[in-house]
Amino acid sequence: MDLLLLAKAAVMGVVEGLTEFLPISSTGHLILAGALLGFDDAKAKVFDIAIQTGAIFAVILVYWQRIRDTLVALPTQRQAQRFALNVLIGFVPAVVLGLLLGKAIKAHLFTPVVVASTFIVGGFIILWAERRQQTAVRIQSVDDMGPMDALKVGLVQCLAMVPGTSRSGATIIGGMLLGLSRKAATDYSFFLAIPTLIGAGVYSLYKERALLSAADVPLFAVGLVFSFISAWLCVRWLLRYISSHSFVPFAYYRIVFGVVVLLTAWSGVVTWAD
Repeated sequence: MDLLLLAKAAVMGVVEGLTEFLPISSTGHLILAGALLGFDDAKAKVFDIAIQTGAIFAVILVYWQRIRDTLVALPTQRQAQRFALNVLIGFVPAVVLGLLLGKAIKAHLFTPVVVASTFIVGGFIILWAERRQQTAVRIQSVDDMGPMDALKVGLVQCLAMVPGTSRSGATIIGGMLLGLSRKAATDYSFFLAIPTLIGAGVYSLYKERALLSAADVPLFAVGLVFSFISAWLCVRWLLRYISSHSFVPFAYYRIVFGVVVLLTAWSGVVTWAD
């Protein structure tokens, strides 16, 4: 296996892990990083989706106590059943719309310029959401959510099908706008990510299996490991961060980063490959 290719896989794994659960779009960063590294062919696109599984393992590890308790109590306790149902309800819209629109979105929207534009728009939405008075918080914990709350957040998650939007950003900020506390929105975003990203990874690997071979195992393994480690560190940090901070810094980061990409693309300083 080419050592340079493995190094690129490690870099992409770190990018995935550090950005998957922050409201700055992991897909957007992977597209841009892939363009800079020359790691953006058809196999690389499958790789980008598959290594999300490594990030999800990090979430499972961080929330293992809650996940284990829910699974044990699922046959008998109503609260556990309600929690599991809410995660399922939030997951369904992404499955339906992903199957209907996923191919068209990948064909037309997965470009650096689209990603940069979405970065900027998403940044201003975060600023708007954070500056609204948080007097309408109805739900302090994920255990207080009802089926309609879960469905609404699940529908908002579908906005992340547009690259650069950020799945975590859409669910967290969308959840806050829908009346969830910052902690409840963040927790639910993490739990919703488990079936969503595992499902996307498995489906992508199955659909594009003709592109893969046994020789690709080291490449994917490196990406998964680095994605897991960086995501584990990031999730633990984010849970501490939200206890006393807002998402405003991420909004400014999105805006500045998006502007830089657009300016370098238009000026020709950097060739951002589609």
